[in-house]
Amino acid sequence: RVLSLELNKDRDVERIHGSGINTLDIEPVEGRYMLSGGSDGVIVLYDLENLSRKPSYTCKALFTVGRSHPDVHKFSVETVQWYPHDTGMFTSSSFDKTLKIWDTNTLQPADTFHFEGTVYSHHMSPVATKHCLIAVGTKSPKVQLCDLKSGSSSHILQGHRQEVLAVSWSPRHEYILATGSADGKVKLWDVRRASGCLSTLDQHNGEKSKASSEAANTAHNGRVNGLCYTNDGLHLLTIGTDDRMRLWNSSTGENTLVNYGKVCNESRKGLKFAISCDCNPEFAFVPYGSTIAVYTVFTGEMITMLRGHYSTVNCCVFQPHFQELYSGSKDCNILAWIPAPREPVPDDISEKSLPQQHLNPAYEDAWSSSDDEG
Repeated sequence: RVLSLELNKDRDVERIHGSGINTLDIEPVEGRYMLSGGSDGVIVLYDLENLSRKPSYTCKALFTVGRSHPDVHKFSVETVQWYPHDTGMFTSSSFDKTLKIWDTNTLQPADTFHFEGTVYSHHMSPVATKHCLIAVGTKSPKVQLCDLKSGSSSHILQGHRQEVLAVSWSPRHEYILATGSADGKVKLWDVRRASGCLSTLDQHNGEKSKASSEAANTAHNGRVNGLCYTNDGLHLLTIGTDDRMRLWNSSTGENTLVNYGKVCNESRKGLKFAISCDCNPEFAFVPYGSTIAVYTVFTGEMITMLRGHYSTVNCCVFQPHFQELYSGSKDCNILAWIPAPREPVPDDISEKSLPQQHLNPAYEDAWSSSDDEG
């Protein structure tokens, strides 16, 4: 299904944003509600379900934290994320130096964390049961950990030399955090340890020439502005402004040396890319100018380019239930990429397929789940 992804002409996402879209997140519980954050500070929540039951439909915005909202972010929203365990809460962070915890029902911030510098990225662990820490990457080289339970952000991880552009918790171990910085380094941390840093990833796997042996380990020869774990947490994919993407064994810290070729990346801030889930093989969806490049994660092959946006693509998010992809761009549009419908089976092969001939299989899937639930 992922190999046949194409721009869906029958599904639109209601156009609400008046400026570029920087970040998208689909809640992991039902996979039904999607958040978007824009460079004007606006946040929108969409219902992806086809409530009209018609083959062509628009995913409606359920609500907007718009410019007139008293608690709207003053500047660009860089990251939105649902609380991993239910849809009653979501988080947003912005260039206005704040991270806000929102109550979905009242659309009021339940808590606001303030930082000294621009906030580039934040992340909550998808698997944590013993802590409620939000990792935050800001203009400061120190990684901040905000505790949802106590409302304080006292915990700090020190080790980077420049601003922290990307942060991601491991989906396998709840205390392991990966951070990427403008200093070219990717660090893995165990947040329980006093020293914190477990390792600094080294693109050369320790085999540097004598001349450069003094040089500290770097993951990229440029700013590291994107991080994404594979679904099983065994590998980490990183992207840098050296136009390279690298795949690391997350337990040994080894560079697997998969070659993805030149991955153009001119972003001055965090780049939000996605990895498929429950596919074999797994794919990476990477914003690439005004297109989205689709790579096989473990062989490095570029499978296709998804074309449809008019301007720079800033983010994409994968919907695992239906193997769909959503992307947000500077052109203010959110596009839905859906697996192409399978060819109808000729009559003589299967009589059973006849009644459904007029139905696009992508919609059959989308309908059945809600019927089953009553």
